[in-house]
Amino acid sequence: MKLTHIARAALATLCAGPALANHGGPVTGAPQTIIIQGNYDNAVGTQDAASAGTIRRELLESRPAQRPGEVLEFVPGVIVTQHSGDGKANQYFLRGFNLDHGTDFATRIGGMPVNMPSHGHGQGYSDMNFLLPELVDRIEYRKGPYFATVGDFAAAGSAEIRYLSSVAAPFGQITLGGNGYRRGVVGGSTEISPGLIALGAIEAMRTDGPWTVPEGVRKLNGVFTLTGGTRAQGWHVSAMGYRSRWTATDQIPQRLLAPGTGFDRFDSLDPTTGGETHRRSLSGEWHRDAPEGRTTVSAYAIRYDLDLSSNFTYALERPATGDQFTQRDARTVYGIDAEHVFNHDIGDWPARTVVGAQLRHDRIRNGLYDSVARAVTATTREDAIRQTQAGVFAQSSVEINPEWRAVLGLRADHVRADVDALTLPANGGSASAARLSPKLSLIWAVTPKTEVFINAGRGLHSNDARGMTARVDPKSGDAVDPVPPLVPLTGAELGLRTQAVEGLQSSISFWGLRSSSELVYIGDAGATEASLASRRRGVEISNRWQPVRWFLLDADFAFSHARLEDGSRIPNAVDTVASVAGTLRDVDGWSASLQWRYLGSGALTEDNSVRSIPSSTFNLRVTRALGKTASVTLDVFNLFDREVNDIQYYYESQLPGEAAPVGDRHVHPAEPRNIRLTLQARF
Repeated sequence: MKLTHIARAALATLCAGPALANHGGPVTGAPQTIIIQGNYDNAVGTQDAASAGTIRRELLESRPAQRPGEVLEFVPGVIVTQHSGDGKANQYFLRGFNLDHGTDFATRIGGMPVNMPSHGHGQGYSDMNFLLPELVDRIEYRKGPYFATVGDFAAAGSAEIRYLSSVAAPFGQITLGGNGYRRGVVGGSTEISPGLIALGAIEAMRTDGPWTVPEGVRKLNGVFTLTGGTRAQGWHVSAMGYRSRWTATDQIPQRLLAPGTGFDRFDSLDPTTGGETHRRSLSGEWHRDAPEGRTTVSAYAIRYDLDLSSNFTYALERPATGDQFTQRDARTVYGIDAEHVFNHDIGDWPARTVVGAQLRHDRIRNGLYDSVARAVTATTREDAIRQTQAGVFAQSSVEINPEWRAVLGLRADHVRADVDALTLPANGGSASAARLSPKLSLIWAVTPKTEVFINAGRGLHSNDARGMTARVDPKSGDAVDPVPPLVPLTGAELGLRTQAVEGLQSSISFWGLRSSSELVYIGDAGATEASLASRRRGVEISNRWQPVRWFLLDADFAFSHARLEDGSRIPNAVDTVASVAGTLRDVDGWSASLQWRYLGSGALTEDNSVRSIPSSTFNLRVTRALGKTASVTLDVFNLFDREVNDIQYYYESQLPGEAAPVGDRHVHPAEPRNIRLTLQARF
């Protein structure tokens, strides 16, 4: 079915489908009435693109999330899965991208970047498992390279997750679930002195999952913040600490799941895979409002470690001992951001301009090793990397007349990397590059309740530092060419947002994106995989309908078309994503949410001869208020116990006893029906 036909079909279903369905939050007050404006800051006149928006805390509390990273599924068109242990970064899908573990989607939490350049497991690795959903105040999201304030990793989009600085009262919650799931969270805030507020929260979690080899996740997480001053001039400082360890069940070949093999889809071919990770950070922000404008300065320091053991090909390379490999990444990250926003005139036109600068420096030590039962047996490569990324930008919003406004932006990015190749000196060296990225948006207020958006811009995608200086493949010894440090991208979008129908907020976006290269550093092989230039296009349709105060319907559909320059498919680029969610709130003390999640099919090979199998699941949440200070919540994930997969790949592997490699679909199953019960209270 052609893209336009699919889009028409989706539009026709928007008013027909029932409902829908995600993470528990502390009880912060009496049950609240949901209105569209209370869940979203996406009304006409508030955004510069139909695909941009803000999601508020009220909605985040209404649906369950199986994992912290799934809060990004509130962003229309995003699907989040997991393919190898709950301590590992999630798998993300958006706009025809298999974003792997975060490449091309820039994420910030509490003012700090999450994506890790030149990471041991893959470029842009984005581990959100340190997120505390109970403290999230809002998610500000944007898609496409149209905004000068965002640079690297934002080709598909970006999200800024903001934390609360205080809660209404101290809270505690305990969650119990199947497969040994246990989670507890306590937190609270207090005014130490006038204008000085302290907030703290601690989370502990453990689970074994449905896997034959228990996952044994052990997670400890904490946040402490101090906030001082006023709205006009103030500051905050935040300290975070997180650690997790787990045993992973990696993806398995489809041929093992044939009848008569005796192998279960939750079994493991290597019971010793898994990992351990730590993250500690200190960050702060200062702001000042004055007649000449608002100035904000923020800084952060992060210490991060990952030790990850995986086995995806089983006995292909080392039949005697197995193909397990270990990846390690240890780094210290320092950064500072500054921006100034001011109002002024351009001739007779009122304007608002933001100018800013961003600087980040990573000191990295990472490596790729052969291992057996997580014990290193040989070194493939080991590197010490110093990488600096700098960006300066200016963006002006100009009101041409009451119906038209324009947003003009320009961004300059520079990257420099110094690689000390400890095991293969020929792959060491330095590389640097700089790029200018112009941006332009035009917004037409057709009526007071309808806007049309035209967005266009140049963006970029950075490559792994080890690929920038590579001369020799670390495994084969073959000569390779270094890759460019920065790859340009060009995107455009035509969108519409309307509130013409009372209680209904709808938007539609037609978008396109061209990339000069699909070069990706493959951490599992220690080398850079080169591909052709690519082009993607698609349509996104989002609806928020609230016919009465106690019911809200969200319906999001996204369709994409992704091709390489020669017309072949981009493997793992999913064609269709959908989410439909219905929420009832405060009906005689009861609240409920039902969500349908759909991850469509995509080509697993460039010739489209093998495709992934779509997955469709439902999640349910039912909450009962117990007076004004407590509640009990029942969450049911995969409500109808569908046998679906979180991830699917196609590649060659070799099982013990097989005489030769076999090309096969490899899958990681989604969890079966999973029930969790949460008791929440505030004191």
